[in-house]
Amino acid sequence: MSKRITLASSNRVALQPAPASKAAGGAVLREHAYAELKRRILGCEFRPGEAINEAQIGALLGLGRTPVHQALHRLEVEGLVSIMPRKGVLVTPLSLNDVLDMIEVRAANELLCVTLAAQRAHPSDFKAMREIIAPSPDLIEQRDLSGLMTLDLKFHLAISASSRNRVLADMLRNLHEKQSRFWFYSLSDPVHMKNVYDEHRQMLDALESRDIAAVREATQYHIDQFRSNIIRTI
Repeated sequence: MSKRITLASSNRVALQPAPASKAAGGAVLREHAYAELKRRILGCEFRPGEAINEAQIGALLGLGRTPVHQALHRLEVEGLVSIMPRKGVLVTPLSLNDVLDMIEVRAANELLCVTLAAQRAHPSDFKAMREIIAPSPDLIEQRDLSGLMTLDLKFHLAISASSRNRVLADMLRNLHEKQSRFWFYSLSDPVHMKNVYDEHRQMLDALESRDIAAVREATQYHIDQFRSNIIRTI
């Protein structure tokens, strides 16, 4: 049976609403609603398993019903919410079985990704990756889970982009986004926060050295630690 996970209220990340311009066109409003809702779901402001209301979301975002309704349908396609006729909208619960399945798929594809990145990345790619992980110590000290989650996603997306394979990059982006809500469990341990930063640096050092064996080993270790910490935390 799939294990469902409830997020404690203490782990919620308060995110301030970003007002949308009333003069913006319909497409812009739809995109704004989608981006803001997705950000709040991935950041666990809207908790897994929580019922959300279209009218309340519209008031929070300063938007009408139509863009919110369209955004929710788009998020349903992505598996982040469930829309139940005459009952409302439910943020998709977290499932341990689901994340373990995703980790298996991620491991196989991410090893391919770092192999290609070691072969194809430009020096400017490595510089960008260094800049992405540079704020890690400050974020760790502040225990900024939202900031660390965003940083982790950017770092892995940068590696994917440097593989110069758009199909692979799109697949991995989807997996990382779906796993991001588990970061609020995995990163709740200060020791693990520091370990993740060290793991990122080891991966990047190996990439810059074009050492395929080393970067594959570092990446596999990074994924294995994430898996172990998720199981231990939950």
